[in-house]
Amino acid sequence: MSLSNPAGAGASLRTLGILAGLFLVFGGAEAAGPLTLDEARRLAEAANPTLRAAQAGLAAAEGQVRDTRGILWNNPQLATDLARRRATQIGLADQTLRERSIGLAQTFELAGQQGHRRDAAQKELAATREGIEETRRQVRAEVERRFIRVLSLQRRTETERAALRLIEEAAAAVGKRVAAGEDTRLDGNLAAVEAERGRNQLTLLNEQLIQARAELAAALQLPPDSLPEAVGDLAAGPPPYTLDELLASAAGRPLLRTLELREQAGRSRLELERASAYPDLTVGLSTAREAEPDVRYRLTTLSISLPLPLFRRNATGIGRAGTELTQAQIERQTAVRDTRAQVLALWQRLASQRARVQRLGESVLPSLEENQRLAAIAYRAGEIGLLQLLLVNRQALDARRDMLDVVGDFALTRVELEQAAGWSGEKGGAK
Repeated sequence: MSLSNPAGAGASLRTLGILAGLFLVFGGAEAAGPLTLDEARRLAEAANPTLRAAQAGLAAAEGQVRDTRGILWNNPQLATDLARRRATQIGLADQTLRERSIGLAQTFELAGQQGHRRDAAQKELAATREGIEETRRQVRAEVERRFIRVLSLQRRTETERAALRLIEEAAAAVGKRVAAGEDTRLDGNLAAVEAERGRNQLTLLNEQLIQARAELAAALQLPPDSLPEAVGDLAAGPPPYTLDELLASAAGRPLLRTLELREQAGRSRLELERASAYPDLTVGLSTAREAEPDVRYRLTTLSISLPLPLFRRNATGIGRAGTELTQAQIERQTAVRDTRAQVLALWQRLASQRARVQRLGESVLPSLEENQRLAAIAYRAGEIGLLQLLLVNRQALDARRDMLDVVGDFALTRVELEQAAGWSGEKGGAK
């Protein structure tokens, strides 16, 4: 661009500086290939550290279930001993007598503890699996939000770049008219300032796009120098579900199922602690060989032991299990209420954003585009001045920005709504 005033020359130098800075920024990072939303979800599920950490907890829950599948909870105890006695009789030589014994003891739970323990372990395993599914949904939703952010900024950047080309063309035309004496120096300065504002806006958007791409790469665990480019379209059409369908889906959301299963596991643990207040019966059977100088004996012994629950009745364990159960109930009830309220609020926000998209697309944008076309014709014919042309162009650009912003907000709200409701249908925030 060439202008016949110092402001235009300074703007050109600043443009070169901006372009050089952007080249250094983009040149220092490896541009990743185009990335679709489906590919981003797949990469997130394969490498996201939060999801991998949740999946790692599954082994502990499975091991707990395996421990409870045994016939008895307590292992049998095997005991053996070997004794040697020296017998001395007057007038006879000393005799060495060896005695052996071996015994087996088993402790039995008498109050059904094993059933409560198994039920608690199975509920915990099911809750862990549901928790992993909830984590997977959260990871997918977070990746979708970051993907939509990148996609929205890419669209904004394209719009700003196209608008900047128009502004620079207008500024160049005004510069020629100023040099020819057809326009005033004030008009030239206004055009130069407007062009510089456009360049500054484009630079800010590029900086935001770099940050958004870096955040997306972090969520996907891509190399640190990778800046993925999002490929797809922002969808702002009507959602394929109703509010009643969302509320029904929210009732079966993995998060709520996880909390319900943990509440049931807490109830089983409370019953286990109550049953543990009853004493366990230990039965032992042993056989031994005893010897005297001229006689050998074989003894078989049956022993039964039962602790008397006089001083300790497991009040600590019962109290702790009761507290954990109450906390689990409160957490589930709160989550149920908050989930429903969140779905209702997000549904209303989505409807409002959908109405804004329709108003902008059906009435505002067509009128402003027509005004922009008519203003360009009128300016070339000398019917309006530069200020009026800049005003019309600014209104059209602001309307496009508003449209892109509301479409992006609509896509983000839809992702958040589907996550809150646990909706398992096809995602529609971006395609």
